Amino acid sequence: MTCPGDWPEPVVRVQSLSESGKPIIPDRYIKPPPDRPSVNSSPPDINIPLIDLAGLTSDDLAVREATLMEISVACREWGFFQVINHGLKGELVDGAREIWREFFHESMEVKQKYANSPKTYEGYGSRLGFQKGAILDWSDYYFLHYLPSSLKDHHKWPAQPPSLREVVEEYSKEIVRLGKVLLEVFSINLGLKHDYLQNAFGGEDIGACLRVNFYPKCPQPDLTLGLSSHSDPGGITFLLPDENVSGLQVRRAQQWVTVKPARHAIIVNIGDQIQVLSNAVYKSVEHRVIVNPDKERVSLAYFYNPKSDLLIRPAPELVTPTTPAIYPSMTFDEYRLFIRTRGPQGKSQVDSLKSPK
Repeated sequence: MTCPGDWPEPVVRVQSLSESGKPIIPDRYIKPPPDRPSVNSSPPDINIPLIDLAGLTSDDLAVREATLMEISVACREWGFFQVINHGLKGELVDGAREIWREFFHESMEVKQKYANSPKTYEGYGSRLGFQKGAILDWSDYYFLHYLPSSLKDHHKWPAQPPSLREVVEEYSKEIVRLGKVLLEVFSINLGLKHDYLQNAFGGEDIGACLRVNFYPKCPQPDLTLGLSSHSDPGGITFLLPDENVSGLQVRRAQQWVTVKPARHAIIVNIGDQIQVLSNAVYKSVEHRVIVNPDKERVSLAYFYNPKSDLLIRPAPELVTPTTPAIYPSMTFDEYRLFIRTRGPQGKSQVDSLKSPK
């Protein structure tokens, strides 16, 4: 299956719809009633686990082991957690978010220079999937590659604001460092060699890419979503949320938990490739984004992924007569074409791969 050269319909920028001041959203953004955000929301006092990564380097063995256990439980029971003391300076975290907010408030002429296509998704976009007539999400975004270096092209990164490329470089370097740390932790917690998952991802030759999400104000937030329910197709996602506006919701026990970000925290979630490699010991989890009638929202989703042409399959150490391999081997390239074709579709891709019992 190949991607078409252009989108099936004219691209409409959601930010332009929002700024038009019209009180009613177009039909193309109205979700079916079961998918609307008012359904099955959890009590406000529930939140994803908050983990202090300083414990990983503590001189106290008990503290290190307790931190490893916290991460293990979060991966097994939630698939989502947020981390503090992750090594990224507060001014970098704030600066990365705010410089992208500045970009989305540049003129349309500036942004349109980077308009994307289904071929690579790199650049300024307003839809996922290229199915004609699909119900769309209330968001615009910017997608760019960082690793492998052969895909990184600064000319495809915005030149405005002037310091954006420099900030993205620094932020990217730090996220890749954090990805290596957590892959080692995941390997240890799964009973694998400490470098097993990093090697399964391609060693130093991994994929890393950034999707910056811009969710404009929405006059009818009860009818649409900023991002439809999905699990992430890659390895690990590092999400820098907008601390001023909640929007991310995680599915747990048939309810939607609205995530409340901690100051300067980064949200971590398990992607489908980790679910496959762990033979479903760790599971990716459906999540979605709700929108707000009064406030815009900006978030940065960094995807730490396996090398695109490596076969991904359950770790042999986790396959036993009582826990047989659930998934067949597949490259990440083959896998992610699904979501690029159809857009967000819950967990239907990873679930469809399971071997029949």
